Amino acid sequence: MKKLMLLFICITAVGFSPQKPSAYEVGEQFVFRIHYQIINAGYATLNIKEATINNKTVYHVIGKGVTTGVSSLFFKVDDTYESYIDKVTGNPYQFVRKIYEGGYTKNQEGFFNPTENKILVKDYKRNTEKSFSVPKNTQDILSSFYYLRNYPNIEKMKPGEFVAIDMFFDDKTTKFRLKFIGREDIKTKFGVVSTMIFRPTVQTGRVFKEEESLTVWISDDENRIPLRIKASLLVGAIKADLDSYKGLKYPFKIKKNKRD
Repeated sequence: MKKLMLLFICITAVGFSPQKPSAYEVGEQFVFRIHYQIINAGYATLNIKEATINNKTVYHVIGKGVTTGVSSLFFKVDDTYESYIDKVTGNPYQFVRKIYEGGYTKNQEGFFNPTENKILVKDYKRNTEKSFSVPKNTQDILSSFYYLRNYPNIEKMKPGEFVAIDMFFDDKTTKFRLKFIGREDIKTKFGVVSTMIFRPTVQTGRVFKEEESLTVWISDDENRIPLRIKASLLVGAIKADLDSYKGLKYPFKIKKNKRD
């Protein structure tokens, strides 16, 4: 279960736009139940709060991932990712990454300088600082999810079309690409929901079987909520489902309630 939170955030980073955020607001919260094979492996949460950066009110988003039960006995994961995001542009000012994965730890902060297109990364575990040049509008791993949730004209996307952004992670910038597959109504714990289906392109060989081993179902409404995620790994498979939510900006459109 190493990289539990990284895997979760990467495959939920669809929904989409580099412009003014509109799909979410302060107070939004998602809780996801994660399964590895038939085992309840853990939970992931995403929360939006407010903070002040350089005398400016910004979104403070917090993502956490933990293993539970039997999974914790074999491989304990306790990850925290944070991002401070401009309310207008959707670009990040700062990120925090604190992880514990089976004894492996990381404690970093990154500070974005949009004027010079650079990121200063402070590694508190190694007591080092390093500056990296990045493309304009580069996102950190958590801000990517919120940056992408406002993509314009998503309803006009055709199967096979891609969305791509620059994402900074592990001291390098990569092109994060997402392919639109189509639409489908799926059964959830809340009822039947209309969804849009996306597949991120991932690197094969270390974790995933193929470049399109991940599939994510996003609510086909103004909220663009990740409802279901499936990932085929080299060993086994992971599935995540939305378990609870609150603070949505728009009504959650459910075609058929579970009790109906």
